[in-house]
Amino acid sequence: MRHRILVVMLLILCLIPVSYAFAASDPNDAEGSKDPDLFSRMSGFHIYSYEAMEFGRYEFQISAGETQKVEGATTSVVYYANDGITLPSGLQIIRNYVNAAKAIGGEEVYSFEDGGTEYSTIRVIKDDKEVWVSVSGANNGMYNLNMVEKQLMKQSVVANADALASSIKETGRVAVYGIYFDTNKADLKPESEPALAEIVKMLNADGSLKVYLVGHTDNVGQFAHNIKLSQDRAASVINALVTKHGIAASRLTPFGAGPTSPVASNKNEEGRAKNRRVELVAQ
Repeated sequence: MRHRILVVMLLILCLIPVSYAFAASDPNDAEGSKDPDLFSRMSGFHIYSYEAMEFGRYEFQISAGETQKVEGATTSVVYYANDGITLPSGLQIIRNYVNAAKAIGGEEVYSFEDGGTEYSTIRVIKDDKEVWVSVSGANNGMYNLNMVEKQLMKQSVVANADALASSIKETGRVAVYGIYFDTNKADLKPESEPALAEIVKMLNADGSLKVYLVGHTDNVGQFAHNIKLSQDRAASVINALVTKHGIAASRLTPFGAGPTSPVASNKNEEGRAKNRRVELVAQ
């Protein structure tokens, strides 16, 4: 009986796939080097070369034949495999980093294979910072990571209630900036309160006004996901206006437009920031 149990356990262990978990620092690391803040490194690898600059630029592949230049604090790391380890494939390396990024709300912007090397561009927005990452690797015992971290500008000045009302009266709509959400989620951040307060003042000043509350996103990520995210964010704003500020729910209708109505180019961060917005549209 014990022999049968042992055989079964060995068979089960054989079926478990090899997992290349991330690891901490290594004695073979280049002097003064370290892993980037967001990630550690593949288990069994050490840092061969390392460069960090307070301000620089890197060109990220975002689609076939299209790149995006990103400026900010840069980190470039080349990792080499230690002797004696089973080398992971380039695809395994890429998947590890993509999964790690998704776990903190990031997303894979683009991936491709060229000459046996796998490439991935990853984007993470976390703690008011936008981080772009390029990872490339093959089954040759090394891989490269390039990261640029840029600080996102906080919209500290918001349009007042009179300006919101005037725009709706003249054009039937108004874009409201200064409303913030957790990364890739519909949870409102406390910093949104000043903008919400102005919306409340405007609605209280005209009790007959009913509006569509429309959520908009940039075009980074999957279309269906962005549509749902914008719808959920619009609903989240309405929930705050109703439950915290006493606005009648019958006056507010949520709608998610996703990336379908940009007001600026999505090819740079300045444009994408303008496209990530909430609009009030008169019913």
